Amino acid sequence: MKKFLVSVSIQLVTILFLTVALAGEKPSAGPYTVGKKDLCPVCGMFVHKYPNWVGQIVFNDKTYASFDGAKDMFKYYFDLKKYNPKKKIDDIAGIWVTDYYTIRQIDGKTAFYVVGSDLLGPMGRELIPHTSAKAAENFMKDHAGNKVLKFDEVDIDLIESLR
Repeated sequence: MKKFLVSVSIQLVTILFLTVALAGEKPSAGPYTVGKKDLCPVCGMFVHKYPNWVGQIVFNDKTYASFDGAKDMFKYYFDLKKYNPKKKIDDIAGIWVTDYYTIRQIDGKTAFYVVGSDLLGPMGRELIPHTSAKAAENFMKDHAGNKVLKFDEVDIDLIESLR
């Protein structure tokens, strides 16, 4: 009987420990799988048709907005009040873009964006995301890019110039 009580006590302590540990986890900051009905809130295109270009902004409440390119993602980000008036920049848990070479979702805040290349996205002229500065530089040479920018160097004037 004593072994049984020790065993049950250990199991209860383990369950309690896991419950406390998991309660402190932050909600997933994505990226989430894009569904067939997900529309870009900026241009209205079906995002799933352009898997090589997907961008996503994930909010703390686990809601998200998906985009058919980094350009529309930045338009949304810079005018959040217009596109999602109930949200604020502080509500954003994660920003994701698709790396050009690997076609993997990468952190949009640490990505390197090539501007002015000869490559067009679903909505025309586009910012082309890369995981590393070296990949961005190589892409820029191969595709006549003008410059490489970090997330914080992109502004609304640049986005508006990419029509």
